[in-house]
Amino acid sequence: MSTLQLSLAIIGGLLLAGIVAYNTWTSRRNAPKRAVPQEAERGTAGSGAASDRLAEPALRQDPGFDGGGGVELTPGELQALDRGTDPLSEHAVDPTEALQMPVPSFSVERRPGLDPLIDVIAPLQPEHVVSGDAALSALPPTRRAGSKPFAIEGLNEATQQWETPAPGQRYQSFQAGVQLANRMGALNEIEFSEFVVKVQAFADAINAAPDFPDMLQEVARARELDQFASDHDAQLAFMLRARQAAWSPGYIQQNAGRLGFVAGAMPGRLVLPATSAAGLPPLLTLGFDTAAALADDPDQSAIRDITLSLDVAQVHRSEQPFARLRDVAKALCDAMDGVLCDQNGHPLPAMAMDPITADLELLYDQLDGRDLSAGSVLARRLFS
Repeated sequence: MSTLQLSLAIIGGLLLAGIVAYNTWTSRRNAPKRAVPQEAERGTAGSGAASDRLAEPALRQDPGFDGGGGVELTPGELQALDRGTDPLSEHAVDPTEALQMPVPSFSVERRPGLDPLIDVIAPLQPEHVVSGDAALSALPPTRRAGSKPFAIEGLNEATQQWETPAPGQRYQSFQAGVQLANRMGALNEIEFSEFVVKVQAFADAINAAPDFPDMLQEVARARELDQFASDHDAQLAFMLRARQAAWSPGYIQQNAGRLGFVAGAMPGRLVLPATSAAGLPPLLTLGFDTAAALADDPDQSAIRDITLSLDVAQVHRSEQPFARLRDVAKALCDAMDGVLCDQNGHPLPAMAMDPITADLELLYDQLDGRDLSAGSVLARRLFS
């Protein structure tokens, strides 16, 4: 082999090796980022307690009855609808510290399941005291009238408290109610008629006389309440988009877990539990592609964006949910090399978030003035 041939062979080999190395580097650079093994994470987790202690999972418990979903609003739509939350101050603390800071406790009012503020209520007076077992056997099989939650309560003879009928108790009177409005809309005439039929059947079974309010007045009241709710409903959603390499589900879960997020009820859903009391709706929800979460090999699933959302009416203002959303968004963007965007994928500068602060504060005040404070039992029922 001549010197020229040998030189060309060496050059060709080096060129081929370079191509292979470049392709390998490109593949690794563009591969979804994976979660750090727990052993390695423990070795570098001495910077804060939030990185090695996660919040206990909290199941969302919608008060009273179940409900439908709502429409998410972008920040611009929120501002246009004259809404109101607590802002993130310009002097915000570190997010991992903020998520551990004690939050002022608040007292959620203890009201009966039925309330004249958001329910049509029909009293039922039986001729004699009714046992809880008899009342239970007479209850209608479903707890809805159309799309509206429906319930019957009894006045306990011993405690003089309204409650859902229970075995072994005795009740001297009853009241039936159907919700005036929820995110499915206002109570209509058909739903009111279905309510009347169900209550009358129950009344006949326990030998009671129901006293129904005027249908037209209640339907008009439902429409007014539904209009108020529509004008003061706010569900904020923001997108976090990867700048370069995509993320794997495990990578997202690990970084969100350091900030207190825990697995939600559905694949691809993480929630930040409320800190003030157990059993309340989550402060924030983080969502990503369900198919990626259910993939046979999640580490190979490439996720380029996740969604952070806040259901304003479901969370009490003392939790400072919007400020915490901004803290979480910044922390995740920094840790995962992401950028905060609106729902259309357009990057959002920090100043674009500031106007929402005043809108949310106004919304909170307006809900308070209607006795439907954000995070209260009644607000959680109405905005469900």
